[in-house]
Amino acid sequence: QHYQRQSSSTLHGFARLSLVKRMHSYNHVSMIIMQAFALCLLLSLLELQLSVAAFTSPTKCVSRCHYQSLHLAPQQLGEFKPINLVGDEEKQIDRSTRRVWLYDFVSDTQQDDRIPYQEAWDLQKRLMEQQLSRIGKRPKDPPLYDQFVPLDVNKKEGIGSNSLVGCDSIIMLQHDPVYTLGTASDTSFIHDYDDNGDNESRIPIVRIERGGEVTYHGPGQLTVYPILDLRGYNQDIHWYMRALEEAILLALEKAGVAGATREEDVTGVWVSNKKIAACGVKLKRWVTMHGVAVNVDIRSLENFEGIVPCGLEGREVTCVNAAIDGKQYTLQEFAIHMKAALEEIFGITLLSAT
Repeated sequence: QHYQRQSSSTLHGFARLSLVKRMHSYNHVSMIIMQAFALCLLLSLLELQLSVAAFTSPTKCVSRCHYQSLHLAPQQLGEFKPINLVGDEEKQIDRSTRRVWLYDFVSDTQQDDRIPYQEAWDLQKRLMEQQLSRIGKRPKDPPLYDQFVPLDVNKKEGIGSNSLVGCDSIIMLQHDPVYTLGTASDTSFIHDYDDNGDNESRIPIVRIERGGEVTYHGPGQLTVYPILDLRGYNQDIHWYMRALEEAILLALEKAGVAGATREEDVTGVWVSNKKIAACGVKLKRWVTMHGVAVNVDIRSLENFEGIVPCGLEGREVTCVNAAIDGKQYTLQEFAIHMKAALEEIFGITLLSAT
């Protein structure tokens, strides 16, 4: 009987010891979990604090009193390399096989046709959606067809006789007067802007999905919208922006404009410290939309006084005809130089889609 009581006591002792060990093990695991949770919480709070600090930093303030610091932040990143030098080694570019649709609403007419902004915007979005459908949603899937127009498509046929709308395209036009704002543009850069929406008697204001601040489009200005799949060029947005600027610089050189240049830390092209061309783009799955605007004749400058162009206080704008002596260009004449420059810089051949 004594042996049974002793055995029972020993078993109870082992059970208690096992339970205590198990509880210690559970407590140890719980402590590790709690410490990990506390560490994650601490890191989250630290990240939130840094984000708030960055957002409230004076150099990033979007308020009216600090906007100049914001807009002088470096924008002109990356550098331009000729299309045949993109990559690890020099490539041979056969422009005759890299054919791109051209929707030319300028050169194909002797009239001063203007395209309403919404109409051109809808065309851009439609062409981009066609491009994205051609590419497919999954990166591993091959595209439905090549991004360049096939060689068996006749130039005279245009785009109406085939279904290759999703190939690379460039739109060239001039707009009715309009101010456009980028996705994060500050409306304070539009003079006398009414926050209550009472701006109907003025020039129309449209907020779109490009980057950059407010700009103006209108008669006398050549606007170019490339809808390109950058897989066929260089998958680098900074290279693309520099390539657009390079095309403008080349077109201006062909037109006889001297001294056109880039400026450090800002986008666009400048002549004698005045902006002659603006750039603003959007990319989706490496397909581009929006683009560039070049002021050609004096009419293009008429409505810039209503805004702070591109948010750059104290900077003036100019146009091609104000920058040269002698010859005065029509929009149609300058468009010829712009098309040649685009073909050279992007290594393509433009094919009429209209």
